[in-house]
Amino acid sequence: MANEPVLTCDSRDLLDRVGDQKTTREYQNKEEIYSQGDAANAMYYIESGHVTLTVASKGGKKAILAILGKGDFFGENCLFKQPRRTTTATALQQCIVVCVRKTALNRVIRREREFSSRLVFHLLSRIRRIQEDFTDHLLHPSERRLARLLLRLSQLALRSKTEFAILRVSQETLAEAVGTTRSRVSFFMNRFRDMGLIKYDGKMYAGKFQARRALRAFLLHE
Repeated sequence: MANEPVLTCDSRDLLDRVGDQKTTREYQNKEEIYSQGDAANAMYYIESGHVTLTVASKGGKKAILAILGKGDFFGENCLFKQPRRTTTATALQQCIVVCVRKTALNRVIRREREFSSRLVFHLLSRIRRIQEDFTDHLLHPSERRLARLLLRLSQLALRSKTEFAILRVSQETLAEAVGTTRSRVSFFMNRFRDMGLIKYDGKMYAGKFQARRALRAFLLHE
């Protein structure tokens, strides 16, 4: 029996299939895209920059669930008949975000079977990433978690052939996402710099530094 074709999903291709039923907006650093408790009425796509997803308890305690970058979708819970947002999405730096309203998305889903299949594949990929992140937090030390986060943010593993990527992320944000202290992040960043995995001059001015492709080799050998 012939093998069934393997389903793949390029996020840009998925967005293009929506056609002109979308809007694009530029957000400034620390500007909220939506807040926890808002109506879940749209899905979003990151054209450039980074976006953090955070959750807050009733007591005011906050945690970063994910830091997303170019090519990532977020806000998919609008498809699950969930009337309210369960997270807050905030621009981590100046970024460009595409918005697709739930009504337009539902029309495309009903009209295009291939789009629906690709969207399901994308959602399953996100679930797998969440599982990997959870396993990472349970089993791996904070240094490895930080290296993995930097590699993902730089998108060097799959989406770029360049030697390095310039990132603008503060040590405080990295510490929250990794689940450790700022002082530990500072220690690891200095160590990564000494190993040639990242590059920055003196202190991380405004959180700007270069993450090098060698981070991937570091993770493979740890």
